[in-house]
Amino acid sequence: MNLGFFLLKRFGWLLITLWVVFTVSFFLMRAVPGDPLAKDKEGQMNEAIREKMREHYGLGGSQFEQYARGLWGVVTLNLGPSLKHKDYTVNQIIAQGLPRSLALGTVALIFALVLGLTAGMVSAVRRGGFLDTSLMMLATIGIALPNFVIASVLILVLVFWLGLFPAAGWGGYQFVILPAFCLGAPFAAYIARLTRSGMLDILSQDYIRTARAKGLSEFKVIWGHAFKGGLLPVLSFLGPAIAGILTGSLVIEKIFAIPGLGTYFVQSALNRDYFLSMGCVLFYTTLVYCMNVIVDIGYTLIDPRVELE
Repeated sequence: MNLGFFLLKRFGWLLITLWVVFTVSFFLMRAVPGDPLAKDKEGQMNEAIREKMREHYGLGGSQFEQYARGLWGVVTLNLGPSLKHKDYTVNQIIAQGLPRSLALGTVALIFALVLGLTAGMVSAVRRGGFLDTSLMMLATIGIALPNFVIASVLILVLVFWLGLFPAAGWGGYQFVILPAFCLGAPFAAYIARLTRSGMLDILSQDYIRTARAKGLSEFKVIWGHAFKGGLLPVLSFLGPAIAGILTGSLVIEKIFAIPGLGTYFVQSALNRDYFLSMGCVLFYTTLVYCMNVIVDIGYTLIDPRVELE
């Protein structure tokens, strides 16, 4: 399939996906009992003031009228004002929190790839040995433990006992290392096991035995022939992994008090901030979808036998 046609087709499916996500999210939010403008911090809000505020925020009229206004706002990339962050629009809040979340997610993904690929390759080359057993045992533990459990243990040891990292906040690189490691550790465990299985499958192929029979060094056999084929299972996993890192960052950002998009997303759900919640949901949907498209294209670049479909 032609790359341009493939991208055009995926873009069409993206629009359909966003419309479905918007529709389901819109009516689910309105189905929750209560009114986000029912009370202010000082008590019950005056009814006349509340009606004015509903008109100001576009919450007046029937649900279908609100749906039409909200859908048109998404089409025009105007996600509306935040109900709780006064004088801020959803676009501004996403632009403010996104760089921090992307920095955290990027470092976490680098941690996951470096640790996972290294551990998987070493385990495959040293199959059945002490390193293989030890690394795969650690990978199994990493898969079994959720990132918030890993974060709690590492905060206790590295922050309070040893004092190597700050407990929370956002600033220099020292604020990124620990939360990024906690976020990427479970995915590093998955990548390690996938790399090991992929490498073992490739190392048993006839062309690998032929390369060794020709007298190639083990380094050239591993890096020149086996490594590329062993990456295929990992590349297939990268789409779900990136999605998991993005959604997992919601918890990690809350634990480490990082003012990223995940923190705003959690707060918007607790505060019943319809517009900010919708903006975050649509943004995450678009980002994850685009990452999956990139993974599909990358898969065809590594394995020419796979065609774009």
